[in-house]
Amino acid sequence: MKWIYGKRDWETLKRGQENCYLMTNQLGGFSSLTMTGSVARNDHAVFMACTQAPNHRYNMVHRLAEKVIIGTEEDCISSQEFAKEDCEKGYQYLSAFTYEDTPVWKFQIKGVTIHKEMGMKIGANSLGICYKVYNGSQKECILKITPFFQFTKKGDEMNPEQKFVKEGNKVSSEGLNLYVRTNGTVIDIPEITENYYYSYDACDGRRPNGLAKANHEITITVKPSETKELNIVFEMEQSKDTAADIINGVKKYRADLVQRAGFTDEIAKTLVKSAAQFISYRESTEGDTILAGFPFFEDWGRDTMIALPGVCLATKQYETAKSILRTFAANEKDGLMPNLFPEGKSEPRYNTVDAALLFINCVYLYYQTTKEEDFVCEMYPVMERIMNGYSKGTNYGIHMDEDGLIMAGEGFDQVTWMDVRVGDILPTPRHGKPVEVNAYWYNALCIMSSFAALLQKDAQNYQKLAEKVKASFVEKFWMEDKNCLKDVLSGTAADNQIRCNQIWAVSMPFTMLDETKEKKVVDKVYELLYTPYGLRTLEKNDPQFHPHYGGEMLDRDLAYHQGTVWVFPLGAYYLAYLKVHHYDDNAKQVVKGQLEVMESAMREGCIGQLPEIYDGENPTVSRGCFAQAWSVGEMLRVYEKLQ
Repeated sequence: MKWIYGKRDWETLKRGQENCYLMTNQLGGFSSLTMTGSVARNDHAVFMACTQAPNHRYNMVHRLAEKVIIGTEEDCISSQEFAKEDCEKGYQYLSAFTYEDTPVWKFQIKGVTIHKEMGMKIGANSLGICYKVYNGSQKECILKITPFFQFTKKGDEMNPEQKFVKEGNKVSSEGLNLYVRTNGTVIDIPEITENYYYSYDACDGRRPNGLAKANHEITITVKPSETKELNIVFEMEQSKDTAADIINGVKKYRADLVQRAGFTDEIAKTLVKSAAQFISYRESTEGDTILAGFPFFEDWGRDTMIALPGVCLATKQYETAKSILRTFAANEKDGLMPNLFPEGKSEPRYNTVDAALLFINCVYLYYQTTKEEDFVCEMYPVMERIMNGYSKGTNYGIHMDEDGLIMAGEGFDQVTWMDVRVGDILPTPRHGKPVEVNAYWYNALCIMSSFAALLQKDAQNYQKLAEKVKASFVEKFWMEDKNCLKDVLSGTAADNQIRCNQIWAVSMPFTMLDETKEKKVVDKVYELLYTPYGLRTLEKNDPQFHPHYGGEMLDRDLAYHQGTVWVFPLGAYYLAYLKVHHYDDNAKQVVKGQLEVMESAMREGCIGQLPEIYDGENPTVSRGCFAQAWSVGEMLRVYEKLQ
């Protein structure tokens, strides 16, 4: 799907900074700017390199200042907000911005047409830019590009005293080297420092300003009626790739992704490309991983296990899925899966109750798709250790109670996906028996029974325990007066809150409720929690409901799971809706009709992507991460089911 924007979309610089693009290199590096080419966040960058995949990221080329000199008149075609309340207004000359596989800008100024395209090489810290200039004026034209550097760790503030040294085509600072190759004329200049205003950081209480420096400019001269190209390559390791090689390589790679996945729906095809942007190599484990979200998040166990079925299986990236699952299997400990893979010699963190159970679900979905019995056999001992750990008890208060249900959480540990902790404040502690965790537990028991039979092992214990869990779950979670499920069994007022977590008790492969109760859950979720862009995490009538997400970190964290709309549970809702309506044609048409709005969601924020969250009261503008792996993955599963 080609996303096309015109001058109305940047009537003001504020509007022109509402949307951005994202390109990634599957090493953790990325390129992301607004559609006017500005940086509106400290994490925006022309070239964010990654020196150790996937989390050692450095903002190398922060932005580009772009000017056109026609005769004796100089005009700026780049756009940027600065700290002193002034700005470049090059967006006035921007006639079109498009994004399909690469970002493309088209400028018209005084008879001169400039076509700019960028691409980021897959599997390398390398970025190519191609400017095509047609001079339709009667005067000589000069295009002048000034790259501004930071060479700072992603998110960090550049030291004002930081120095940049240029030797030939190499720029060095803080122990990092950047190679610049171009067919243009390179002119050394006295060092320039710019101080930016980051409007999208300021509104969230993050650092509102940042610096970058330049020490050279790149120019090309174009005579009247002449067309010329200016090519620039920024790279961390020297190569012979041209800008055109990089750009064409990106297009071929993304076309191959779509062809392999086999979707016919245009939105689904775009989501296939978007899904691949989260896949990265992890150096410390020598395997693949899934980055949870851009621009903020790294790779987390829970997010990976939720995202993997859509990001990898629905797109037929089977070897990638297997690599990820093997990495987690190798790091299983005490029946738990890592929630965070640290760098260096640090030990992984295992503070998640759901990742291990969802790992079993991922192995099951992998088998259902590929029928690779050998892989099930390989994973079976790990899955057995998980089941034993949960049955007998493991860390973070995770253990099976006498009724067969799983308890989790203690002290200040937050082990479900609603995991915010602000000092000693736990907005959603959920200590006890969370509804989705026990849905995952029952699902895992049924899967293990199925796998035991497949591998000709004794399945009786899993079958008996599953029956016990089913009876306990229905008895203790079902609220007859509300026609839905409790959120947690903790003996607190939070038990009876109506939250989106109950939808997974319907959408998982194996579930405990009868058909009537499942339909009531789906109807209740639709009535109180459904929005076109996601599910509310808490019903609006609850006293703890927060209608808006934003402001300082404390305000954001207190709202994060208290009504804020999350995109990824919407996938489970649609899967549950299709299930309770027996996947009939009418149900499919209903879901297809509701999914049409995804095009609007993917047009706003990060173009072609789905975000993390929206406001709970009225979800209109994306919040949090502008691109979120499990949002994309879960919606792909819905398109897969429809197809």
